[in-house]
Amino acid sequence: MNTVFFDIDTQIDFLYPAGALYVPGAERVVPNIARLNQWAAAHGVKVVSTVDAHSENDPEFRDWPPHCVVGTAGQIKPAATLAGQIIFGKQTTNVFDAPGIGTLLEGLEADRYVVYGVVTEICVAHAARGLLKTGKPVAVVTDAVETLDRGKAEGFFAEFRAAGGTLTTVAELIGA
Repeated sequence: MNTVFFDIDTQIDFLYPAGALYVPGAERVVPNIARLNQWAAAHGVKVVSTVDAHSENDPEFRDWPPHCVVGTAGQIKPAATLAGQIIFGKQTTNVFDAPGIGTLLEGLEADRYVVYGVVTEICVAHAARGLLKTGKPVAVVTDAVETLDRGKAEGFFAEFRAAGGTLTTVAELIGA
């Protein structure tokens, strides 16, 4: 089975307290994200890392404070999460709004997708929903995501499972 991992928006601005749009507690999932990415690299599993790549006056800043501006320290991924993945830039919360995502998915020839990163109820949810539309199995790694609103994240998890998605953990996915 050709599984592809999707590492969603694990960037400095979201993961650490000094980040421009810090997700409280996100730094706690970095070791699990690093473990997943490193395991994937060691086992020949492709990883697509989506990254916000905003311009200085990006339209998204009407809804969110400026973050992940191209060329800033906040836009980069932590070194621990880098493991030879495909970096895919996007300018909205939904990776499926980005030009080229369809071509990328076709080229990956995946039989299954695994999703993790930040923020559970926003960018992770958009990615997981979009990947479900491919008709392939999709799993979200619950101990490799962080949320801003627990209630909304739980609502997403319920919706995701009802749509055929599954929830898993790092240990269930790659072993202890």
